[in-house]
Order: sequence, then structure tokens, then C-alpha cells
Amino acid sequence: MPEILILIIVLAVLFDIANGWHDCANAIATVVSTKVLSPGAAVAIAAFMNILGAFLTTAVAKTIGTGIVDPAGITDQVIIAALLSAIIWNLITILMGLPVSSSHALVGGLIGAAAAHGGISILNSDGIMKIFTSLLISPLFGFVIGYAFMKLILFLFGHLSPGTISKYFGRLQIVSSSFMAFGHGSNDAQKAMGIITMALFASGKITTLDVPTWVVITCALAMGFGTIFGGWKIIKTLGVKMLKLEPIHGFAAETSSAGIIMAASYFGMPVSTTHVVSTAILGVGATKRLSAVRWGIAGKIVMAWLLTLPFCIALAWGIEKALTAYHIGG
Repeated sequence: MPEILILIIVLAVLFDIANGWHDCANAIATVVSTKVLSPGAAVAIAAFMNILGAFLTTAVAKTIGTGIVDPAGITDQVIIAALLSAIIWNLITILMGLPVSSSHALVGGLIGAAAAHGGISILNSDGIMKIFTSLLISPLFGFVIGYAFMKLILFLFGHLSPGTISKYFGRLQIVSSSFMAFGHGSNDAQKAMGIITMALFASGKITTLDVPTWVVITCALAMGFGTIFGGWKIIKTLGVKMLKLEPIHGFAAETSSAGIIMAASYFGMPVSTTHVVSTAILGVGATKRLSAVRWGIAGKIVMAWLLTLPFCIALAWGIEKALTAYHIGG
């Protein structure tokens, strides 16, 4: 196997690890902040369920592999630049404690690197529009479904005492957080699968863009490994700073998010699990009263979201040009 291909696979695995590390908070922020599970137990469950979820389907991987860049325009330099820009952005936002989208980072990186290599003509405009639509609409779904589901729960169980609600929904939250982690693995692990499959296709190692089994296993394990580290600053932002959560709120947010993400995975639509979870938490919080949500913190998160795509497009563009200038890759 060529050294440059090995480098790409290593970078894709590192992206997957960083994704699991960064997005671990999506699955466990609420269950930790409500004190239903200890951080250690929550991380262990999330890691295991992330690994299982990665085996559900490869539909999202195929979308990433064919939906952004014309396969004929894929080069080692494009893939390396896209991965490096996404990894760098992930690390920056982990250190800042901002729950931004690894999906946006990777998509932006691929767009910027591919455009730098061959111009906008090698971009798949229809595929990019489909991906952007799913990335933009899914947060809205998160808010609306989180709000509606929380209202339904309150209608059905609001007559119970607070102690009874906390007791039963605390137990249910263990199930919902596991479901959320499974959904995360089913969508996010596939993005690295798509990248590795692109690289294998570009190098001639495979003749179709079907994801090899060893790639699925590698990415599943990498996602689980990254989850073990956990993004504790992000967990605090999602689970504490945006809204004071009780088990019933955590259950509603996790179940709503997981349902949306699993549906997207089934249809091969890459979504931002970070955005879906964050807006579901906001939707759940809005059922209490709008002032219950700390909108200042939410506003800072939105600003970070808006910066992700342009930052990664620009960074990937620059990295691809540098790789070309120094004749690194092919």
C-alpha cells in the first residue's frame, strides 16, 4: 500500500477519533448533567453504542464519497487537505469548549480542497445542495421535535409528582442516551468511512465506492476510542450552561435527537449531531419558558457554527495549494 494512502487512512482515523472525542458530549451531556450516570459510566456506554451504531448502514458514507466531489477529481492532496482542516477545527473548538459540527468541518474541507485543485466544476452541486439541505434543516427539526415531544410528555405525565417523574425518567434516560450514542455512531462514523473509501478508489485499490468491511470496522473502533476521552468542556456547555436540565428534559432531548439522526442515517443524509442535540435541548427548554434557556451561550454557539464552513473551506484551500506547491501527495 502506498505511503500516501497510509497517511490518508491515518488522518481519517484521527478525524474519527477527534469526532468521537468532540461529539461524545452529544450522547452523554444531558445524562451526566442530570446526575443519572457518572461521567465514567456514561462515557463507557456511549463508546460501546457508538461502535455498534457504526455497523448499521453505509448510506451516509456513500453520500460523502460521491455527493460532494466528482470521483474523477479526487486526489490524495484533496483528501489530505480536507481532513487536516477538519481535524484542526475540531481541536480548536474542543479547546474552546464549543459544540460545533464535525460534519460541517469535513464538508467544508472537501469543498475548499476540491475547488483549490480543480475549480468549482469538479464539485457536485446537486449533491452539495442535498447535503447542505440536510445539515440546515435538521437543527430546525431538532428544535421543533424536541419542543413537541416535551409538550407531549408533560401532557401525559405532568400530573405525577416531581419525585416520581425524576425516578422513572432517570431510568429511561439511560436508554435514551444509549439510543443517542447509537444514532451518533450510525451517522458520524460513516463520514470517515466515506473519506477512506474515496482514497482507496482514487488510488485504484477498489473499483467501486462500496465501503470495504475492514474500513467499517476500523472507523467504528476509532469512533469508540475517541468517545472514551470525552469532551468535558463541551459536555458542560451543552448540559449545564445552556439550560438547567432534569431527567425528564434529558430524556426528551436525547430521544428527539436520536430519532432524527437515525432517520437521516437510513436515508443516507449526513447531519450534524451536534446541531441536532443542541437545538433539541433548546426546544425542550423553551417548553418551560423562553427565559429558562441561556440564550447568550446559545448565541455564542451559533456564531461558532456559522464560522465552521468558511473557516474550513479557506483552510483546506490553503493546505491543498501548499501541498501542490511542495509536491506532496498526488
